[in-house]
Amino acid sequence: MKNITSTILLSLSITGGVFTSCDIDRFPNNYMSTDQVADNQEVLFDNMLNGMYAQLKTWSDPMHRLGEYAGDNMMIRGASTDAFYEFITYSRTPDNYRLQSFWDYGYKAIAQASNIIDMAKDTDDPEIKSKLGECFYVRGMMYFYLCRAFGRPYYQAPDKNLGVPIVNGTPSEEEISNLSLPDRSTVKETYQQAINDLRTAEKMITTPFKNANTASKEAAQAMLSRVYLYMSGTYQNPIKEYADSARYYADLIINSPQFSSGLVSREDYMKSARTAPENYPEAIFVIKRLAADFPGDDYYYGIGGMYSNIGGMGWGEMYASAKYIDLLNETKRNDWRKGDDGIVDARAKFIEPQYSVDDNGNYTEVLRFITPNAAGTGYTYVQLRVDKDKMECWTVDENNKPKDKYPISLYTGRAPEEEYYTINYNGATYTGVIDYEMSLNNGYPMFYITKCSREDNLESQLHSPIISRLDEMYLNRAEAYVKLGNLENARRDVNEIRTRAINDKAAYDASTFSANAAELVDKERQLELAYQAERSYDVFRNGGTLERKYPGPHPIDNVLATDYRVTYYIPQTAINSYPSGSTLTQNPTSDEGVILQ
Repeated sequence: MKNITSTILLSLSITGGVFTSCDIDRFPNNYMSTDQVADNQEVLFDNMLNGMYAQLKTWSDPMHRLGEYAGDNMMIRGASTDAFYEFITYSRTPDNYRLQSFWDYGYKAIAQASNIIDMAKDTDDPEIKSKLGECFYVRGMMYFYLCRAFGRPYYQAPDKNLGVPIVNGTPSEEEISNLSLPDRSTVKETYQQAINDLRTAEKMITTPFKNANTASKEAAQAMLSRVYLYMSGTYQNPIKEYADSARYYADLIINSPQFSSGLVSREDYMKSARTAPENYPEAIFVIKRLAADFPGDDYYYGIGGMYSNIGGMGWGEMYASAKYIDLLNETKRNDWRKGDDGIVDARAKFIEPQYSVDDNGNYTEVLRFITPNAAGTGYTYVQLRVDKDKMECWTVDENNKPKDKYPISLYTGRAPEEEYYTINYNGATYTGVIDYEMSLNNGYPMFYITKCSREDNLESQLHSPIISRLDEMYLNRAEAYVKLGNLENARRDVNEIRTRAINDKAAYDASTFSANAAELVDKERQLELAYQAERSYDVFRNGGTLERKYPGPHPIDNVLATDYRVTYYIPQTAINSYPSGSTLTQNPTSDEGVILQ
């Protein structure tokens, strides 16, 4: 390995990672003296690489919240003082500590990756070169994730709209005293930086795929597929060059020796949330979390902690939205009362309704349906107890005795065994399902989301956030095929996902698919990639409209892809940190500032 001690020392002195021998007698964990640096270059290189990956752990938490909370797969029980509530309500502000954390740790990962690249760029060691490829992957991925949050969708004037600053590495000692930082590059330039880094990673990483915990050639190819898909325009106005590139890289993954066996079985897929990522055959890249990362009550603050209470840990204040539940039930109702026998769509396995029991441990049957709320500003759930003959339901008084009674009848639009019923309630007709009474939180049934819990079969909120997985590649390729006009190949890819999740009867025929190809691809992406921080970006990058007309305290106004709130504000602390003479431009604060073409 080429001697790179001086570069290591410079990198670590800037980031505060080196102590001289006279500083202290005992060093904190993960720190080395200058003498130790000189004697342990290879160990230090690996430590710096591990430090780069460690930045992703903290970054992944706000990354998930930005992407998922702004979508329509979940709802929250009520208003919150936490900064993440702004993501749900689209109340954009630049003074948001979670937004700041996403920005800070994204750039810390970029700086760490860049410093390692600069430190060892002249090496001839094949092993070191391959590890440098991992750094290029992380840097490219960070630029992409930062740009999709702070930059406009690519189809909207990418050469005019601003992305994020391209700052590769920490400043040198000479630069520190007279620092000038670059303003934001354009969206097009930022995407090109991401592509350049990812393609370099693809070439440099030569070590065989080990597991999803570290970057690989396959991880770079999977991310390239996604980046090009984001650049591929809308269904109405596709950019076929980029759509074909998205298809090409998805092809490489699907047909690679590592993933050529295809999707796992339906049974194994339903267990995927409980599987350690390194043991899950579809995992391409994940951010590996360990139980040690969550000491004490910190499990409450993990991603899964907002979605459920598992093993006594978690707030359990965010639930699967009525919109997502309806989508799961579209083919046939998933009846969670029957356990696994009632699961029709395998994706329903990641939802766990919290049924209540009486003092004797018995369930109570109710008709559950949705009505406009009393204020006319949103929607609310209603649960009315039902008689054993399914002929009527009723409200109860303060003594839990029947009060107002309502006749009900089978809904003819669904099979009788699915137990959908109609009711005339307060002057309007509604459709609901017979189910066990569910526990309520602030009036909302607790549909726990468990896709981000129980990793490695632990009854805890341990979860390693998914970055890339094989199922996404099929969906990337399907969307690309639609944009390329190859609907038959797109149909086959969508059906690959659907038949695994449901059964062979769920496959779309050619006529049905060709009539609604774009809608059906997007629907399958929503079902399959739910709670993986993709949904809101998927809607807006294709010029779609986010509709959230279901129960919850969120605003129910539609959010258009042209809305200024689609992009997050640059954190004000980042703007304030720029030295005199440098500018970090803020995003538009109204629709008038949005550039569309």
